[in-house]
Amino acid sequence: MSQTQENTALDPNGILGGIRWNEAGLLPAIVQDENSLEVLMFAYMNPESLRLSLESGQTWFWSRSRGELWHKGGTSGNTQAITSIHYDCDSDTLLVKVVPEGPACHTGETSCFYREIPLEGAAAASAKKAKEAAAASGAQAVDVQKDSERFAVLGELVRVIAEREVERPEGAYTTYLFDKGVDKILKKVGEEASETIIAAKNKDNAELRLEISDLIYHLLVLLQERKLPLDEIMEELSARHERPRRD
Repeated sequence: MSQTQENTALDPNGILGGIRWNEAGLLPAIVQDENSLEVLMFAYMNPESLRLSLESGQTWFWSRSRGELWHKGGTSGNTQAITSIHYDCDSDTLLVKVVPEGPACHTGETSCFYREIPLEGAAAASAKKAKEAAAASGAQAVDVQKDSERFAVLGELVRVIAEREVERPEGAYTTYLFDKGVDKILKKVGEEASETIIAAKNKDNAELRLEISDLIYHLLVLLQERKLPLDEIMEELSARHERPRRD
């Protein structure tokens, strides 16, 4: 295979032809952990090390001090599996995302950027405020994810109820409800609502938990019988939440 064919195979869209190498024929490369997003190291690539990185799926660089190619982890075993390579708006810097097999730094530190310059005065106060805002934003993101996981059981229950209506497996309670029809379902909704009220009046939270679970289940069966998607209920609740309050 010729060099031209080899380059075409590695770069079918011709992107590398637009890379702006510096006067020494090098390109700065920032290496970032794919999972933690921590910046692990900074090094330089030349066309050959970039080609080797693309071919092997592991990071290769050009050592300016030694004047030679080097395979990250080739000696230590701390290799970096490449997940993606991005280039910036000026086409003169690479961002290489990796899954590391070990520490990036020769000192044994996870990242080469393990030393920090302390901030003082207004800069320190500003940094603290920014960190607190980032932490709050991160906590909110975690809460959203937890909410999604918490309510995933509702989606699964909706799926199972819809499946029961179609397949009508013998002996299943949901099949019994659909066979009896909407009047039976409504009767059960009424019974569970009454039992929920009684449990609440008795201040028995253990019983209340069970009764509310039964009520929600029967309400979902009713929604399926009426072909009213739970999503529409959620949309209605969301719309009510967004309306301006009058009280």
